[in-house]
Amino acid sequence: MEQYLWLIYALLAALTAALVSIFGKIGLQSIDANSATAIRSIIMAAFLVLVVALQGNLSKLPVIFADKKAISFIFLSGIAGASSWLFYFLALKYGKVSQVAPIDKLSVVVATVLAIGFLGEKISMISGLGILLIGVGAIMVALG
Repeated sequence: MEQYLWLIYALLAALTAALVSIFGKIGLQSIDANSATAIRSIIMAAFLVLVVALQGNLSKLPVIFADKKAISFIFLSGIAGASSWLFYFLALKYGKVSQVAPIDKLSVVVATVLAIGFLGEKISMISGLGILLIGVGAIMVALG
């Protein structure tokens, strides 16, 4: 079972990410997208601090902050994530979920290419074909 934990979490991530699109689109109908993203971020931060506290892991935070390399990359990841949310909510404000969500999934293709280029990850031919199909499929769904 433990060997499939990543898959269970990934499926839950996909489900909850889909809900972000639906709830976000409904909530953005008459408000500024960037302000909504800021409010969403505050809610997310509070929720995540609560999760860490309930897990009893608040004492681990100073260790993370003390690791300069880790905190630098976590900082950059946070900026990238916030930028992604800003652009995603702006796209949702002006586009259809059925168009925006597939284009957003091109991040799978971009992340894989970057992982190969910067992290030296290797993928099989079948994985490469799958990544190509994700890219083509996302564009077809969004433009179709």
